[in-house]
Amino acid sequence: MFTIYHNSRCSKSRQTLALLEENAQESQHKITIVEYLKTPLTHDEIKQLLLQLDCSPLQMMRIKEPEFTEQNLKGADEETLINAMANTPKLIERPIVSNGSTAVIGRPPENILAFF
Repeated sequence: MFTIYHNSRCSKSRQTLALLEENAQESQHKITIVEYLKTPLTHDEIKQLLLQLDCSPLQMMRIKEPEFTEQNLKGADEETLINAMANTPKLIERPIVSNGSTAVIGRPPENILAFF
């Protein structure tokens, strides 16, 4: 089973989903699509994804978004960054694909092929 944290307006997210669907169909894995802008992730869900990604909160963020600068997040501590992602889902890098134990950021989309 795979979960993709998806933004349907993002071309990379759509490409990653298509690649995931193609490969998951061949391996008979189910896919859950979470549109995280419509259903924001909780603080705990973000922390879990960070563990699966094995990265820092900053590495999971879209630092070029205006909200990053507006919220004065440069140099912020990890808890502040996690709270910012929970409160402003647009700051979360997209897409993220998880198999339940590990996760990858689908930039480039081919990153998800590590699951197959």
